[in-house]
Amino acid sequence: MKTVMVVGAGKIGGAIALMLAQTGDYAVVVADRAEAQLAKIDKHAAISTLALDIADHASLVAALRGKFAVLSAAPFNLTGAIAEAALEAGTHYLDLTEDVATTKKVEHLAAGADSAFIPQCGLAPGFISIVANDLAKRFDTLDSVRMRVGALPQYPSNALNYNLTWSTDGLINEYIEPCEAVVEGRLVTVPAMEEREEFSLDGVTYEAFNTSGGLGTLAKTLEGKVRTMNYRTIRYPGHQAIIKALLNDLNLKNRRDVLKDLFENALPATMQDVVVIFVTVCGWREGRYMQETYANKIYAAPVAGRMMSAIQITTAAGIAAVLDLLAGGKLPGKGFVRQEEIALADFLDNRFGRFYAPETTRLKSAG
Repeated sequence: MKTVMVVGAGKIGGAIALMLAQTGDYAVVVADRAEAQLAKIDKHAAISTLALDIADHASLVAALRGKFAVLSAAPFNLTGAIAEAALEAGTHYLDLTEDVATTKKVEHLAAGADSAFIPQCGLAPGFISIVANDLAKRFDTLDSVRMRVGALPQYPSNALNYNLTWSTDGLINEYIEPCEAVVEGRLVTVPAMEEREEFSLDGVTYEAFNTSGGLGTLAKTLEGKVRTMNYRTIRYPGHQAIIKALLNDLNLKNRRDVLKDLFENALPATMQDVVVIFVTVCGWREGRYMQETYANKIYAAPVAGRMMSAIQITTAAGIAAVLDLLAGGKLPGKGFVRQEEIALADFLDNRFGRFYAPETTRLKSAG
């Protein structure tokens, strides 16, 4: 049995801990400075809790020593400190961050490290890069890679057509920070909330627009090999226009605390959500211009004896699958590991990766 630490006792951290613990292969220590949050963690023989202030570097390093890995489910602004402690403790490091600056810091720390540093192990960035890279490998020459993901309420009932389904801080960060894209073969920065488009999937109309972080390291990997590559977040129509008014007309992009308070007190959370994944790759194969598409919808479902939202399932299953692959020797055991280095077949064959399978298959695995 391998002992791992999950930093962050929120909804995602709790889901990760329960998924890992119920396998019988991992002992999980959940760390958080808020004892009230730790008290909400599911009771399980393989789960223990630890009150720990991440800002206390020495205590964090001491807590990580001897652990197989640390999985960061903490806010993006704390992730860099966890990576630094993991390096000092000689512990494998995995995170869920969408923050571009944080990932660059993790890559720098990983240079010459004797343990593995694997950032962006969630849904987007994360699984979306594994899918896109798998599709891209099917072409002789690439033309375009378009990655679209959204965590949406199944039953939208307000003007934003949205409910809170995950980290408010992470949501705001995606809506404000610059976005990476490949345009005419060059890696460039484009503004968030722009380049809106509409598309339909299974008879439902969606909008999509630029948000930060979703491309992960794949943008750098495919720079110069693809003409166009971009990532856009999926929402129901009408969402983007209202958010842009809040960010720009009311200048809440410079008052994140006010925007967070507004979201958390005006937008209800929901467990009845759906994750929509839509990836399209175009290019040339055997002299023909071809298209390959991956489309999937994942819904809330019972997992390990409790109901989990779709975003909990996809995010927790993503990082748990990567941990499993690392533990099984299917990923490099040292240095910086990119999501696109993970084979899609290996991921989907994994016991956690199977939660990304079609719904009927997934429910059979949810036990």
